[in-house]
Amino acid sequence: MQEDAGESRVRVNLSEYDNVSYCPGSLFKRVLWYLTSLVFFETLIPWPSSWKASLLRWFGASIGPEVVIKPQVKIKYPWFLEVGTNAWLGERVWIDNPAQVTIGANVVISQGAYILTGNHDYRSEKFDLKLDPVLISEGAWVAAKAVVAPGCKVGAESVIGLGAVLSSDAEPNAVYAGNPAVRVRSRFSA
Repeated sequence: MQEDAGESRVRVNLSEYDNVSYCPGSLFKRVLWYLTSLVFFETLIPWPSSWKASLLRWFGASIGPEVVIKPQVKIKYPWFLEVGTNAWLGERVWIDNPAQVTIGANVVISQGAYILTGNHDYRSEKFDLKLDPVLISEGAWVAAKAVVAPGCKVGAESVIGLGAVLSSDAEPNAVYAGNPAVRVRSRFSA
């Protein structure tokens, strides 16, 4: 591909990308989790939530009682996951967590929602890895197909609406919609 005469040189050089300092766990542990995830989590087979919660705990997750985990849930690293009592993870939820994700009690993460903690620094010529934890507070609802970006804090009892893309913190007891998600109203009246 040729450059236009008016364009400067391209500064991004992915051959210089280096994430050697990031080690999410031993290769054995990651491979064992990957296989376990394929059989018990990413499948259409509706294995009991209690079994899945036990497997997550075995891999280092902190999982409260009465957590519901539907089929086809994908979790990158359970050892970076905390889920509170009575939380629900719907079908095709993807928790892409190379850093910590904390989900409070009575939280609903609906079908196809995407929670991510990793990104890249677009200002870096080497496209450096950036990690920021995500906190979803008690009683919040991340609706179907919504996205929660790295570093976001979802306030208690807030709602991230259908297909919304949250890229900054959400206030407690507020409803957010759109891309980027903006506050549209209170969830509960005072």
